[in-house]
Amino acid sequence: MHKPKYHILVCNSFRMSGEPQGICNKKGAPSLMQYLEEEILDRGLDAIVSSTGCLKVCDRGPAMVVYPHNFWYGGINESVIDTILDALENDEPAEEYLIC
Repeated sequence: MHKPKYHILVCNSFRMSGEPQGICNKKGAPSLMQYLEEEILDRGLDAIVSSTGCLKVCDRGPAMVVYPHNFWYGGINESVIDTILDALENDEPAEEYLIC
């Protein structure tokens, strides 16, 4: 089994009942995931994307985490995703969007 270099988690604000209720989902996290997937493929990055439940950083959403580096990002949109992936291509964080 191939293990990707990066695992990107995107908060979709799902609660235990399965309902998307939080900020990240309401601010378009599902469409951001699609954009992220397309960009990863276009760039040939060795990464997978997963949706998560609430990451508990609602005041900074939409939010995502990049492992194994444990980079936490907030306020993501398509432009921010581009900046994050540009940095990731150099195995670096996009410092201006780090939240933790």
